[in-house]
Amino acid sequence: MRRLLVLLLVVPVVGFAQPKIYTPKFDVQGHRGCRGLRPENTVPAFLLALDSGVTTLEMDLVITRDRKVVVSHEPWMSGSICLDPAGNEIAAKDTLKHNIYALTYDEVRRYDCGSKGNERFPEQVKMMAYKPLLRDVIVAVENHIKNHTKYEVDYNVEIKSGPKGDDKFHPKPEEFSNLVYELLDQYLPMNRVVIQSFDFRVLKYWHTQYPDIRLAALVENKKSLDDNLKALGFTPSIYSPYYKLVTPEMVARCKELKIRLIPWTVNDEREMLALKGMGVDGFITDYPDRAAKYQMTLKIDRK
Repeated sequence: MRRLLVLLLVVPVVGFAQPKIYTPKFDVQGHRGCRGLRPENTVPAFLLALDSGVTTLEMDLVITRDRKVVVSHEPWMSGSICLDPAGNEIAAKDTLKHNIYALTYDEVRRYDCGSKGNERFPEQVKMMAYKPLLRDVIVAVENHIKNHTKYEVDYNVEIKSGPKGDDKFHPKPEEFSNLVYELLDQYLPMNRVVIQSFDFRVLKYWHTQYPDIRLAALVENKKSLDDNLKALGFTPSIYSPYYKLVTPEMVARCKELKIRLIPWTVNDEREMLALKGMGVDGFITDYPDRAAKYQMTLKIDRK
């Protein structure tokens, strides 16, 4: 199998603890697979993202009552994209009643989260789809790599948590993190894994408990890069702010600290080109096919 060759450099950092890995490649990440084209966080979305040439699959994780690791953005069944097990609409006022943390995985799988579509993404193909186990996503992706796309990708997995949701919508960070690590370690070499979170408690735990894993700090506040790193307490491998927060000064500071700057979620082609020109190290997008038009993704040789 032809492998994607990636040069890994470990570079000293002044002022903060050293990041684990600095990878000098442009990294197009398929957001929730490719939410613009297929139902989000489903196997069809991840396989299409591979076919579009992404270098990383971005996804979100939640936990069921029976402690299964499920790929889902919300820890509940969102009425904007899911139908209940009887095929009925889920009213907005009832969404939180469909709490994944209170359901077994067998119950979760009965919800159809693809046929309704997503009105925010009119190009998304409607199809019956369910929220998959992380294990099943990895197996499907690795088989697709072996048999079709012929190159390995990274997995950027977000642990969806926050203090207000502890023991209500998800386990506390320690248990949540351990469940995720144990599963990933069974199925993947950990040098292909990135853990990201807005919840700095999660990142601090991984930094201490699993120090060899690359970490990405998700940010949507307007604090400076240095202020956010101070709050985190160490230098992550990746800094991922909302893309409109990116400035030339932020780009320069990340390069100085040898932190990869990968903003989210960039869907407009002009913004993609502008950010790449500014010097970011990649971006997360719902439309990897748009990035492919400008040769930002990998060219797949199927011969």
